[in-house]
Amino acid sequence: KYPEVHILREAAGSRTCARKIIDLGKPCDVMASADYTVIDNLLIPKFADWDIAFATNEMAIMYRPDSKYAGEINEKNWPQILLRKDVRYGHSDPNADPCGYRSQLVWQLAEQYYNQPGLYEKLQKNCPKKNIRPKETDLMALLESGELDYLFIYRSIAEQHHMPFVTLPDAINLKSAAMAKYYAQASIKISGKKPGEHITKTGKPMLYGITICANAPNREAATAFIRFLIGPEGRAIMQKNGQPPLWPVRMSGRTDALLDWLKNDIQITH
Repeated sequence: KYPEVHILREAAGSRTCARKIIDLGKPCDVMASADYTVIDNLLIPKFADWDIAFATNEMAIMYRPDSKYAGEINEKNWPQILLRKDVRYGHSDPNADPCGYRSQLVWQLAEQYYNQPGLYEKLQKNCPKKNIRPKETDLMALLESGELDYLFIYRSIAEQHHMPFVTLPDAINLKSAAMAKYYAQASIKISGKKPGEHITKTGKPMLYGITICANAPNREAATAFIRFLIGPEGRAIMQKNGQPPLWPVRMSGRTDALLDWLKNDIQITH
């Protein structure tokens, strides 16, 4: 549809991407995050004006068909399976990637949901640093090579890679808007905008965000990209690939800074 436009993608944990823009002044047209609050907390107002929440997801536990106890694990017994001495599991870095701190929030919620006091601490203790990587996709190689048996990751990634996964209850998978108050019981401190500062991340339903950066060198193409993404074709592509689109989209930041086409073409909720 746009043969003259070449998309140059750079993948990293959402918070790492934001830090490249903030600390390194890296030119960026479009910044997308698996957690819209990364854009809200780190980029707005200096490095971006607005943020559009455009998709949802849920946490899951991905594994291989030959992972230890693969034939036994389910949504009820996964805490016991993971804590067995011969099982290795991993997650991404909470300070670099939303999937990392969401994994910790899932563990906290699981402690209450399954009525297992101390579960969060046990899961942390049994997950060594070598099983924690900057972003969730970095762990895919460890899982596929057999270094890990299980991986806390987004359901969409498991589906896209055609890998088996444990579907977690809505009470802990951070998917359901109806469970927002329940999710809010969990929280974790992660690094903030500046060294030594911290941000508290509280459990909430999962929303992906996207923005055009203030230093965007190709604003016209960036605008066309976002328009395509949140339009009917883009939403259909996301749905087909296990990434449920959000419609109507939600917006935060400066409403007045949104381009006229965005205000006219889509429904906006706050």
